Amino acid sequence: MTTDARLAARLAQQAGELLRELRSTSADLGPKELGKRGDSLSNELLLRRLAQERPGDAVLTEESADSSARLQADRVWIIDPLDGTREFGLGERPDWAVHVALWEAGKGITAAAVAQPDLGRVYASDEIVAQSPRVGRTRILVSDTRPPAFAAAVAGAVDAELVPMGSAGAKAMAVLRGEADAYLHAGGQYEWDSAAPVGVVLAAGLHACRIDGSALRYNSPDPYLPDLLICRPELAKPLLAALGEHAR
Repeated sequence: MTTDARLAARLAQQAGELLRELRSTSADLGPKELGKRGDSLSNELLLRRLAQERPGDAVLTEESADSSARLQADRVWIIDPLDGTREFGLGERPDWAVHVALWEAGKGITAAAVAQPDLGRVYASDEIVAQSPRVGRTRILVSDTRPPAFAAAVAGAVDAELVPMGSAGAKAMAVLRGEADAYLHAGGQYEWDSAAPVGVVLAAGLHACRIDGSALRYNSPDPYLPDLLICRPELAKPLLAALGEHAR
């Protein structure tokens, strides 16, 4: 049987291919309608394929009604069929992604994949990517629409520059590739926004936690998980110290 990580990677890739095809054949749709249709079609594909491949597992997805039954399940797939809906709808932006992760009781996220279709890349937790330290000033990625109010103060404390980008998955994978050193978010996310990116970066040896330094926990009764820090391991201590001072 296909491993969970390989299944996550394959499904993320298939959903990404569907989304690219949709965008290339939907020039008549406005950005919001294109994003809405992308969310729906990608969600349908992922739910259908998971029902075929892992029929006994529960699913938590951004695009379908939640069910408390997942809280009693031993295995829960946490998916974001289109992370960066706004960016996808704009057409010319590559900073959108597909997230597929598996949570297991007593273990946490055990398999994960993030597809960035416009880059032709799928990052999976069973394919560890070695990271090389960046040369130059530290770069911290933040949301291009809602960066944390304290981000500038944190950046100043560690002599870093802030770089805006869309999509949680796109930002996390940019850190994974070594194009940035950290990704900082606060002010609103859900489990599907971070589960797959966190699963991938942790498998690659990066650091991931909440901005108070506590662990990221998934398959909670309330899937709201509003803040996130992903960074190179050596930056975790200084960034968390700066967050402790400024993120109040």
